[in-house]
Amino acid sequence: MQVTLPTTTPSFDRAAERARVRRERRRTALIDISVTLLTILLAMLVGFIVMLIIGKDPVLAYSSLLSGPLSRTHRTGRWIEDATTLIILGLSVAIPFRARQFSLGAQGQMFMAAMIAAVIAIYIPLPPLVAVLLPLIAAMVAGFLVGLLPGLMKAYLNANEIVSTLMLNAVIVLLYDFFLTNVFTPPGSQTIRSEAIQANSMLARFTALLGINLGRANLAVLFVIVLVIAVWALLNRTLLGYEIRTIGANEKFARYGGINTRRVIALSFAIGGAIAAIAGVHLVLGVHHRLIPGIATGLGFEGIVVALLARNNPLLIPITGLFYSYLRVGGDIMEQEAAVGAEIVQVIQAVIILLLTAQVLLEYVKAHSRQVK
Repeated sequence: MQVTLPTTTPSFDRAAERARVRRERRRTALIDISVTLLTILLAMLVGFIVMLIIGKDPVLAYSSLLSGPLSRTHRTGRWIEDATTLIILGLSVAIPFRARQFSLGAQGQMFMAAMIAAVIAIYIPLPPLVAVLLPLIAAMVAGFLVGLLPGLMKAYLNANEIVSTLMLNAVIVLLYDFFLTNVFTPPGSQTIRSEAIQANSMLARFTALLGINLGRANLAVLFVIVLVIAVWALLNRTLLGYEIRTIGANEKFARYGGINTRRVIALSFAIGGAIAAIAGVHLVLGVHHRLIPGIATGLGFEGIVVALLARNNPLLIPITGLFYSYLRVGGDIMEQEAAVGAEIVQVIQAVIILLLTAQVLLEYVKAHSRQVK
C-alpha cells in the first residue's frame, strides 16, 4: 500500500518581510549619511592641513567660511539662490545615475531650457500665472527632448553616454552664445544680454515678499520641495522607478526579468533632462530676469557632485545641495575677510570629488563583476 505523506509549504510572513525591508532601508540610509559626513570631514581636514602648510590661520579662515553665509541677510539670500539651482540639478542627474547611466548633460539641458523660457517670457504677452507656467512647461519639454537624444543613443546604439552628453553640452552652449549675441541682444546695446522678461513672468523674490534683503532668492524654492517629493515617489513608489533601480543593480537581470531596458534607460535620461530644465527656468525667471553670457557656467557639473555626495538619494540631495552651496558662498566670503584665497575651497571641493569618484568607481566595478558572473 502506497502512503502519501502530507506536504507543507512554508508560510510567507508578509509583516516580517515588510519589517525586514524597512530595517534594510534604514540601514542603507544610515550608511549613506555616514559616508557623506565622512567625505565632508576628510575634505575639511585636508583643507585645514593645506592652510597650515601655507602659513594661514585655518581657525580664522574656517570661521569666515562657516559663519559668512549667515552673517548678513543678502549673503543668506545668495546661499538660498545658489542652493536652489544645485539641488534641482542634483535631482536631475540622480535619476539616470540610479540606472547606472553616467549622464553629464545637465549643463546643456539647462542652457536650452533657459533659451526656450526666455523666448516665451520676453516676446509673448501672457496673463500672470500662465506667464510662468507656459515658459516652465515649454522648457521642460525642451529639456526632455535634449535628454532623450543621448538616452536613445545609449539604449539603441550603445553609444558612450559620457561622450555623447559632453559633446551635446558643447553644441548647445555654443548655440546659446550665438543666439544671445546675434538674435536676443537688442541692436545698439552696449552689453551682450537680452531684453528683460515681462513682469508677469518674474518669480517673486523673498526680498519683496518678506521685506528682508535676501538678494535674488525667490519662490523657485517651492519647485525644489515639489521636485524632491516627486523624484522620491518616482524612484520608490512607481513601476518605472522599480525598473530604473533594477537596471542600476543588474542590467542583465532586469532584461531577463522582462524589463524593457532600452525604454527605461532612454526615459531616465529624458526625465533627468526635464528636471534640469527647471534649473534653467529658475535662472531666467527668478535670478537674472533675462539671458546673459555664461548664465550657468559649470553649475551642471556641480550638480553632479551634489547628487554623488547624497549617493543619489533624493531625500539627501537637499542637504548636500545646501552644504555644497554653503561652501561655495562661504569660500568667497573667506577670501574677502580672512585673506585666504578661494583656492582653498577649490581644494576641499576637489578632495570631495576625488573621494566620491573613488566610491563610484568601486561600486561600478562591483556591479560589473556581478553582471559578468
